Amino acid sequence: MDNDNLKMLGKNIKFYRKQLGFSQEQLAEALSKSRNYIGMIERAEVNLPVGTLFEIAQILDTEIENFFKLR
Repeated sequence: MDNDNLKMLGKNIKFYRKQLGFSQEQLAEALSKSRNYIGMIERAEVNLPVGTLFEIAQILDTEIENFFKLR
């Protein structure tokens, strides 16, 4: 995935996370990942597996396609 798409993905994950009042630590715990990993996703520093992306969407109670919409 190119850097612009990764940035949009990270920004949207952060948006939905904050909408639910989740901290990075709470999302990380729900995913069984580290808080640092969530930060890396939100800063577009990691290309995450599609399975993890689906898990994040489920935890954040949104559809995966919402992560790829311009805000």
